[in-house]
Amino acid sequence: MQKPEPPVIQPYTFVFSWRRFLLHCSIMGICIMLGLMTWYFGKPDNIRFFETSSEEQLTASIAPGIDMALDTHSSIAVKEGQPLRVELLKGSVYFDIQQNAVNQLEVKIGNTIIKDFGTRFSIQLHKGGGRHIAVADGYIKVHVASGVYQISAFEQADFDDTGISKHRLIAERDIAPWRSQQ
Repeated sequence: MQKPEPPVIQPYTFVFSWRRFLLHCSIMGICIMLGLMTWYFGKPDNIRFFETSSEEQLTASIAPGIDMALDTHSSIAVKEGQPLRVELLKGSVYFDIQQNAVNQLEVKIGNTIIKDFGTRFSIQLHKGGGRHIAVADGYIKVHVASGVYQISAFEQADFDDTGISKHRLIAERDIAPWRSQQ
């Protein structure tokens, strides 16, 4: 009986195929896109909430050089970043920002943005929807739909998402009257 001959192994020859090439390129493209999306969306925002009840007021430092005081029935959300972003949800808040504060501050109320760079000011949201801002030191800029308004020391104004009204001078005791009761 004869031994069967071992099969002859042919050397592999590469055959280029556009279909295979495009399939591999699309798989690599999807992997790169998913990796970039994971990197971009992967880190959630660091948001801190501060809220007071009917019997308490709260004073806290929200960043180096930025202190805030919340009145009763008030709440804010602080989002870390450069600049520091604060959203006033309800009530009244008073900010004391030092001139050399590392973080700048942006306060968002509805569609209104208030920008500050080292000053003291208060914001009040009234139950009827009215908004009031008063500046004790320095100045702030209020960005609304009709433009940008500057409010300086010892001035106050009412505002909404479209504009500023009742811009007038005030005494320092009227800036955050609820703070004097502490």
